[in-house]
Amino acid sequence: MAIHVVVAEDMGLLRGALCAALSSEEDMNVVADVPDGGDLLTVVRRCRPDVVVLALTPELPDPVAVVAGITVEVPDTAVLVMSHRWSPALVEAALAAGARGLIGKDGSLVDLVRAIRALAAGERAIDPAAAVAVLSPREVPLTARELDVLRVAAEGLPLKEIAARLFLAHGTVRNHLSAILRKTGARNRMEAVWRARRDGWL
Repeated sequence: MAIHVVVAEDMGLLRGALCAALSSEEDMNVVADVPDGGDLLTVVRRCRPDVVVLALTPELPDPVAVVAGITVEVPDTAVLVMSHRWSPALVEAALAAGARGLIGKDGSLVDLVRAIRALAAGERAIDPAAAVAVLSPREVPLTARELDVLRVAAEGLPLKEIAARLFLAHGTVRNHLSAILRKTGARNRMEAVWRARRDGWL
């Protein structure tokens, strides 16, 4: 029997390429694809796939909740999480939520297909880079004060309220946020929050 797969990836071209590549495998059938995690649980409930390939993106606010939702509501579906980079916190959180596989986005199609087959067979598939991330955690580039600012910014507060909460000047908060964006390579503060959580800094 074919392995039924659902692909969740925000980038349209990449999602299309993944679906085409997986569908070309004789033992696989992509039954649905979604651009993000928002509708994923609904699709999984309807399609009941063997494996969900879930790509982590800044637009996915709480990937662990998405994984947990699938594993709780559709326990026969295995979740394979894809990420550009692994942190100890992300690896531990994904596995604790019920993910049965972790794979890097920079890996090969052969690795992805092998991981999907392993999960469909009831096995686990852990990317070596994810294992290394746990053993060699990445150093935090943000200062303690920058982490404080980012932690409050994660609540979605405007600059003025962040400054009042931390007893800082408005300009000081703005400078800290600029430094945070530069150090994390994020385009905006919510993406910086996502990256910090992904890497286990928050």
